[in-house]
Amino acid sequence: MTGPAAPTPSALAALHPLPLDAVRLDPDGLLGGWQQRNVDATLPHVIEQLTAYGNLDNLRRVTGDADAEFKGMWFADTDVYKALEAAAWSGTFPDFLTDTAALLEKAQEADGYLDSYYQVDRHDQQWSDLGFSHEMYIAGHLIQAAVAAARGAAAPQLLTVARRFADLLVRRFGAGGEELIDGHPEVETALVELYRVTGHQPYLALAKRFLDLRGHGMLGEGRFGPRYWQDHEPLRSATEMAGHAVRQVYLLAGAVDVAVETHDAPLLEAVERLWDSALATKTYLTGGQGSRHKDEGFGDPYELPPDRAYAETCAAIGSFQLAWRLLLATGRSGYADEMERLLYNGIAASTALDGKSFFYSNPLQLRTGHDGSHEDTPSQRLTWYSCACCPPNLARLMASLHAYAATSTSAGLQLHLYAAGTVTGGGLTLDVRTSYPWDATVTLTVVSSADEPSTLSLRVPAWCRDARLTVNGSLIRTGAQSGYLPIHRVWKAGDVVELTLAMPPQVVAAHPRVDAVRGSVALTRGPVVYCLEHADLPRSLDGIEFEDLALDAGAPIGLGTGIAPVTLLPTLHARTPASNLPYRPLSPSEAGGPVAAVPAIPYFLWANREAGPMRVWIPLDVPSS
Repeated sequence: MTGPAAPTPSALAALHPLPLDAVRLDPDGLLGGWQQRNVDATLPHVIEQLTAYGNLDNLRRVTGDADAEFKGMWFADTDVYKALEAAAWSGTFPDFLTDTAALLEKAQEADGYLDSYYQVDRHDQQWSDLGFSHEMYIAGHLIQAAVAAARGAAAPQLLTVARRFADLLVRRFGAGGEELIDGHPEVETALVELYRVTGHQPYLALAKRFLDLRGHGMLGEGRFGPRYWQDHEPLRSATEMAGHAVRQVYLLAGAVDVAVETHDAPLLEAVERLWDSALATKTYLTGGQGSRHKDEGFGDPYELPPDRAYAETCAAIGSFQLAWRLLLATGRSGYADEMERLLYNGIAASTALDGKSFFYSNPLQLRTGHDGSHEDTPSQRLTWYSCACCPPNLARLMASLHAYAATSTSAGLQLHLYAAGTVTGGGLTLDVRTSYPWDATVTLTVVSSADEPSTLSLRVPAWCRDARLTVNGSLIRTGAQSGYLPIHRVWKAGDVVELTLAMPPQVVAAHPRVDAVRGSVALTRGPVVYCLEHADLPRSLDGIEFEDLALDAGAPIGLGTGIAPVTLLPTLHARTPASNLPYRPLSPSEAGGPVAAVPAIPYFLWANREAGPMRVWIPLDVPSS
C-alpha cells in the first residue's frame, strides 16, 4: 500500500508514489531524525494533550462514558483524527488506534453523523452553519485517518466508520441533494482519497460537486467576506490565491486530486496558475504563506512583512501536500524544490528541538522588546494552543515523511528529497549516504537491480548553480542545469552514483515591490534559510541594539559550526542612529560602530535558546546620500 495522495493507475499522473515501506530514513540523518523524534516525542505528546485538554472526553460525552462539559474548539475532534492518521502512517501506538476507533464506532449516530460538538448539546443545530461549523472539515480528517489506517493495514473498523460518514455526505449533499459547501475545505481531498482506497465512484463525484459549487457566494459574507473561504470566484477562473491561507491550499489540493482522477486538464491548469501567482507574489522566503493575522490570510501581492508574517504552520503543511500532488500530476521538479524549501524552513521552524513545543505562526523577524505573552505571537514555542490544529498536523506529516522522498514510473525511479536511508522502486534498491543539506554530496549505491535497463532520475534544485554527477567514478555531467538528471543503464549491484550540489552561501534580495524588506538582504545556503539571533551576538557588540546591526555586503561570508553543523559567518556593522526619534532629515551615513563576524543560524533552529530578537532580513550597510 502507498502513502498519502496516491493516484489510481488510470489517473492523469506523471509519477506514482512508492509503496509505504519502500523508503526507510536513517534516524541519524536530519529527515530521519525528525521522523524518529516524531515517534519518540511529538506524537506521544500530542496523544497526552488529547487527554489533558478533553478532546477524547468530548467523544466519551457522546457515548455516555464522560459527563464533563465540552472542551476546546468546536472542531476539536480533528486533533484526534490527525493523531490517528499519524499513528497509522508510523505504525505506532496500536492501542491508541484500536481503542479510539472503537470509541468512534460507539459514538457514531445511526445515519453516520459523527461530530461531538453537535451530538450532545446542539443536536438540532447540525448542518445549520456550514460556513463556520467545520462539519465536513471534521469528516475529511476522519476520512484521511481511515485512509492512512487502511493503507497501513491497521484498525480496520476506522474505515467502516469513515465510510458511514462519507455515505451520509453523499446522500445529503450529492447529486440531487442540498447544494451546500463547508466553509473550510478539506473534505474534497479526503473524499478522493477514500475513492482511491474503495473504488466507490460517488465519493469522487461528491468531491467534484463541492469544487464546482464553490465560488458562487453561497456561504455569504461571513466575518471577512467571501474571499475568506474562497467563495468569491469559481476556482477555474480565479487569478490569485486569496483568503484564509490554509483553506486555500487545502482546496487546491482537493482540486488536483479531482483533476487527475477525472482527467480534467483545465482544472489542473487552473491550480497551476494559482500556484505560480502565489509563488511569485505572496510567498515568504521560507515558503510560508499568509501575511495577515486578522483572517490568517493572504495579503495583497508583495505584501510580505517579515515581523507580521502569519505564515501558519498548517498553511506550510498544506502547501507541501499541494506541491506533492502537483509533482505527481506533472513530474515538474519545481514542485519538489518547493517541498524542500517548505520542509527545511517553513515547516521545520515550527517544532522545537525536543519535539514537544510548537509555533502556530512563523514570523521572519522578532523585534527587541517584543511582547510574546499572547499565543498569537509568542516569542517562543508553546506546548499546546487553544486552537491546536498545528501540532497534530505536524505529527501526521512527519509520520508519512518517508513517503515523499521518491516516486516511480514504468521507466524507473525518481529521487526528490535527499536523506540517508534506503529506497526501493523502479527495479532498483539504493543505499543513500549523505549529510544533506549540510554536505553537498549525495552518494547512492545500488544494492540490487532488475536485469534490464532502467532510469534513475536525480533532482538538481533550482538554487544549485553547479551540479556534478559521476557513476562509478566517471563524470557524467557537470554544470548549472536544474531539473532531473536521468541516468539510463543496466544497473549492477555495487554501482555507485555520486551527485554533488554546490551550495556556497548566497546573499538574496527581495523583489523591489516587497516594500517591507527593501534595503535588506537574506542569507541562504542550499535549501536552508538562515537568520540572525540575539543569542549569537559576540561580547564585542554588547550594548548594541539588535536592530542597529547591518550587513557588510562587501565582506565574504564564512562557514562555521555551532547550533547546527553549518552556520554562516557574515560581517556585521553596528550603526549608531543620530537620534532616537523615528524620523529625521536625510543625512550622511550614521556614525560607524563595532564590526564583528556574527553567526547566522538556520531559521528552523531559532527560539531554541532564551527568548530574544531574531531576523531573516538584514539591513545592508549602505551609506545614505
